[in-house]
Amino acid sequence: MLSAVLFVLILVLSNEFLLSEQRETTPILQVRVLQVFPHDAGAFCQGLEVEGETLYEGTGQYGNSSLRKVELKTGKVQSNQPLHQNYFGEGITILGKRIYQLTWKENTCVVYEKETLKALGVYKYSGQGWGLANDGKLLYMSDGTNTLRVVDPRNFKVLKRLRVKDGRRSIDNLNELEFIDGFLYANIWYEDYIAKIDPKTGKIVAWVDCTGVYPANTRPDREHVLNGIAWDKDSGRIFVTGKNWPRLYEIEILDPAKDK
Repeated sequence: MLSAVLFVLILVLSNEFLLSEQRETTPILQVRVLQVFPHDAGAFCQGLEVEGETLYEGTGQYGNSSLRKVELKTGKVQSNQPLHQNYFGEGITILGKRIYQLTWKENTCVVYEKETLKALGVYKYSGQGWGLANDGKLLYMSDGTNTLRVVDPRNFKVLKRLRVKDGRRSIDNLNELEFIDGFLYANIWYEDYIAKIDPKTGKIVAWVDCTGVYPANTRPDREHVLNGIAWDKDSGRIFVTGKNWPRLYEIEILDPAKDK
């Protein structure tokens, strides 16, 4: 019994040392909140995109999933396309004139016309669907594990898989995704830190500390997690929100290396 306890203690201490070591070697970037906007607290945010003054949001929960077009400044829903009640909506991404929306366990990606939110068709895939982003050509898809799939948007064929690591440690629970200036940013389920990932190697090059944006201890429910990143390429503006958050935040990521 004693030897078993000692083994567990050594294992815990070893893990703590490893995590501490990697926190010291992987940069942690702070954020500054620039503006705060209304957000529908009934929206279980699973995917977020922005173009100018328009937000596109994918929401989850069976019987309440949708794809929405939202006015940024007011949070007013301008157009709403509900999913079938048997679908649990997940991540979204805009590529060209189309919007792609994953579903959780239904192995289905729904494709929409961006302008009208009219459903154009579906693609099938194996496993779960969580987050979705694109680099302008290819789709990047998370499924809740530590591995991202790089997908051809023309047929949803998996071209390669990318394991995400912080040093030697694989990072699980990769969730909502967004490309920003050539890097892939990923929410981690139940975490208020966003991983900044090199999409060529899967290496986490920095963590973005969002703990002060909407502190977890002020939220009414543990499930109201950070889960929504949007970047407007034209203006460079970055927005974050979460599941059932009452507000949307425009943030600036502070990078000391760039400010020198």
